[in-house]
Order: sequence, then structure tokens, then C-alpha cells
Amino acid sequence: MVGCEAEVDLAAIAHNVSALRRLRAVELMAVVKADAYGHGLVPGARAALAGGATWLGVAYLPEALTLRAAGITVPVLCWLPRPGDDLAAAIRAGVDLSISDRWVLDDVLAAVRLTGRQARVHLKVDTGCARAGATAARWPELVLAAGKFAGDELDVVGVWSHLANADQPGHPSTDRQLAAFADALDVAAAHGVAPRLRHLANSAAALAVPAAAYDLIRPGIAVFGINPLPVPPPVDLVPAMTLRAPVVLARQVPAGTPVSYGHEYVTTGQTTLALVAAGYADGVPRSVGNRGSVLLAGRRRRISGRVCMDQFVVDVPDASVVAGDEVVLFGPGTAGEPTLVDWARAAGTIPNELLTRVGPRVRRVYR
Repeated sequence: MVGCEAEVDLAAIAHNVSALRRLRAVELMAVVKADAYGHGLVPGARAALAGGATWLGVAYLPEALTLRAAGITVPVLCWLPRPGDDLAAAIRAGVDLSISDRWVLDDVLAAVRLTGRQARVHLKVDTGCARAGATAARWPELVLAAGKFAGDELDVVGVWSHLANADQPGHPSTDRQLAAFADALDVAAAHGVAPRLRHLANSAAALAVPAAAYDLIRPGIAVFGINPLPVPPPVDLVPAMTLRAPVVLARQVPAGTPVSYGHEYVTTGQTTLALVAAGYADGVPRSVGNRGSVLLAGRRRRISGRVCMDQFVVDVPDASVVAGDEVVLFGPGTAGEPTLVDWARAAGTIPNELLTRVGPRVRRVYR
């Protein structure tokens, strides 16, 4: 192999989407923001569509326009329009836009008048995550303002919100948010806004909260095969990414050899130190030094010492290692390699962060 590479199993992405579609018999928006969680925006999106996704979801407008430029024509929702975004380009490209506040509505209406085209919008209500979305106090005002233009300048496609703790089964906030969302839908109906799609469920809710399914689910991390729940999921999810890097140097050292910055690891006997060409510039968290494991020479081995920007070291006392040998950092676990969940535990974070930190100099290989 040449350099650090991320192998992306496109069939796994399609499989995961198909499994989620079977679990919840509603439309499915595959969330492909952040370069499809590091898997590659366009290839990841196409694989999700092959598995039965009917929508795609992104955070920022450039992501949505990239999908359109690639020839993808399915509905795409962009939910974080930013001040100064070219919303006219979004409307011309048929991108759905989320509206959480009056300034977004005003910008969308200005773009409608500039283009002479109707905008497809989703009104977002904050039901308890305290991020984007109109608060309960301001929700009637937003619905009333948007409703004045519904059917003319605006096509109000959806009303939506986001759950804060669906990945903690039984968390009391989930029921509170479900009730708040139902109330918000009643308010919208009272103001004459009847969306075609009501959507609330992220990956965890799609898997574990059937009442949140409504008309459409929005899985993100589950599309790429990672279970966000602390218990086994109700469907088989296949991790789609395997991260590999080569050994670039292998040398014999005596006992007592300190390794890497800070000398936080010291060899206990004569051994082979394998230098691996991947580091935190590639997405290997610095925090996994002396904690995370890799698969090398037939078994899992602990990273020895600090992870550097471009490299880390593995102590291999019991096997022959040479430059060019393959090191598997994480994968589906079927060959004994660590999984992304293993890495997340070692790093003290979540798999989502690790996937999206796999850097641009890591070559993506698709199969």
C-alpha cells in the first residue's frame, strides 16, 4: 500500500440504508454532511440512494450544491443556511432550506423574488435541544409569518425538530420532546400550515424510538454502520470504513528505550519498534497514545507512546515486521482488527468525531 488510506465499502452503506428502510416504513433522508462523515460526499450519497434513501441531508449549502453538480436530483435538505449564503443558487438548484428564524425567512423570500422561483422550505422548531429552531415562544410567530407566503412564494414541505438524548434509551427528555413536537404541529395546523413531511428521528431515534418516525427518518452515523445506542441495534449495521497505514521503518532496540515525544513509553525488553505513517494530521487522535490498539503482524497491539502529526510507533516484540507491512487502525472487526467504537472509547469521544477527522490527505479507496 502507498500511504494512509481509508477503504470505503459502498455496499455496506447501501445495506445499512436498506435495513433502516425495512425497520421504519417511512421515507429516509440519508445525512451526508461533513463529506458523508468522512466517507466521501458524492460516493456516500450515491451508495445511500442505492440502498433506498429518498432524501439527502446536509448542514451547509456548498455541500448541497456539490451534490447537485454531481447530477444528484433527489430532494436535498440544507439545514444550516448562514448569513451571506447565496440562497438564490439554492433555489435555482432545487435545494430545500430549513428556516429557524425570521432572518432566514426574510433571506429566502428575497432570493425567491430575485429568482422568480418558489422556495421549498422546512420550518424547524426547537423542542428541547437548544440549538437551531424557533423556541416554543417564537414558533407561532414563525409559522404565521411563513404561512402568509405558503403556496405562493414558499412550498412548506416540512416541519421538523431534533432529539437531544435519543441515544440514551428511556431518557425522560425524549418523551418531553415528542410531546413538544406534537404541540408544535398543532400550532402549525392552527395557522394553516400542513406540511407533507414531519420529521424528528436521527439515527438513535430511528433505531430505538418508533414514535419519532413520523413521515421521514434522518439517520446519519447509522448509514455508515455505527450503532449510536449503548445496546445492540434492532438491525444489522455494517461499518463502512476501514483505515489502514503502512509501516515505514522497523528497527531493533534494546530494553529501556524511550519512545516518541515525552518518553511516555519505554520498552521493557529487546524488541522491534514499527513506525507507522499516520498521525493526528490524518485523523489519528493524539489521545490514543498508549491506549489505542491496531492490528499488526496478526494481532492487536497497543500504540506505544505519543501519536505525532504524521506518525506513531508500535512495539512488536514477538513477530517479524518490515517496511511496507500493513497496519489496520480500525475496521468492521471481522478480521480481529479494532473497531471504530474501540477507538472512540480509547480516545474518549464518539465515532462520529473520529470519522469526520480522517483528513484530506488520507486516500479514499472505494469498493
